[in-house]
Amino acid sequence: MVEFYKDIYTEEYLAKLGLNERQIKAVMYVKEKGKVTNREYRELTGLSDEGTRKDINVLVEKGLLLPVGKGRNTHYILK
Repeated sequence: MVEFYKDIYTEEYLAKLGLNERQIKAVMYVKEKGKVTNREYRELTGLSDEGTRKDINVLVEKGLLLPVGKGRNTHYILK
């Protein structure tokens, strides 16, 4: 038996979760690239380091991203 899962990470679904455009863009980036780092998120969105941390924390709290690694080596993948 083979199970197929529908890709739930669409822009419409993410918008319904209350994500802002930057966060939606980040999830789409992770979906395409497989991961995102703090630096890549800053470059993608133009946010400061603190703004990036806040945005990423929201995505982790909502259960969309999973942190992998510690400190400077941390990157985030889709959960």
